[in-house]
Amino acid sequence: MIKFPYCKINIGLEILRKRDDGYHDIRTVMYPVPWTDILEIVPAAGATDTLTVTGNAVDCPPEQNLVMKAVRALREVAEFPPYDIYLHKIIPDGAGLGGGSSDAAIAVVMLNDMNALGLSDEDMAMIMSRVGSDCPFFIYDMPMLCEGRGEIMTPVELDLRGWHLVIAKPENAHVSTARAYAGVTPCVPQASLAEAVNAPVEEWRTTVKNAFEPSVFAAAPVIALVKSRMQQLGAAYTSMSGSGAAVYGLFREPVPEEIVRAAFAGCATFCCRL
Repeated sequence: MIKFPYCKINIGLEILRKRDDGYHDIRTVMYPVPWTDILEIVPAAGATDTLTVTGNAVDCPPEQNLVMKAVRALREVAEFPPYDIYLHKIIPDGAGLGGGSSDAAIAVVMLNDMNALGLSDEDMAMIMSRVGSDCPFFIYDMPMLCEGRGEIMTPVELDLRGWHLVIAKPENAHVSTARAYAGVTPCVPQASLAEAVNAPVEEWRTTVKNAFEPSVFAAAPVIALVKSRMQQLGAAYTSMSGSGAAVYGLFREPVPEEIVRAAFAGCATFCCRL
């Protein structure tokens, strides 16, 4: 079986408070985006699960990859035979796009289908919450208001169909999630993010903020430059996704790919009509 794990962008990201368990309570809207990896799962040639990764380099041994962690988590609640898993990475790592989380979640969806395990979306989301904070979102493939560590999800009525999306991730920019959190002072905004994203996209620039941007931009000015170039190209709204390093822009009109490549030289880029 072959599937194409997709990524996400964060529309607004609020850091509300630090928790007793060391994590932070957040509030963000996650929106699915069709920039995809390629995931194939076939019956194992041997007696154990294996993972082979091609494409973009991943700084992680296979046994520590989120895909294998997800498979092991699934085996704690269900029995199924071993599989050989082939992952071709296209979504850049360290981008705040959730590519690794998506790979893991889609692997569980595939194994559930291939083995007729009968797990519901809620069952799989619960399993994925033990693998990573972003992972449960990718079970559902719909816009969600995500709270807690990101695992408490509520569907939101947000439709960006018809908008043109540009994503650019500086190839040499790497953002430590721990360092990004360390640079943020938690606070609870008075305005409701769920209400803010219901306003016209052009109004988001004054009401929908990513709390990581000030500290991350100070540590990695190239990311701030990418956001500035999105604005220069005419984005109605632009923001860093997650804790970076990818920045996205929403445009009313398509931006020619040759202009995107020129504006974001040295970046991995993606363009599509949502």
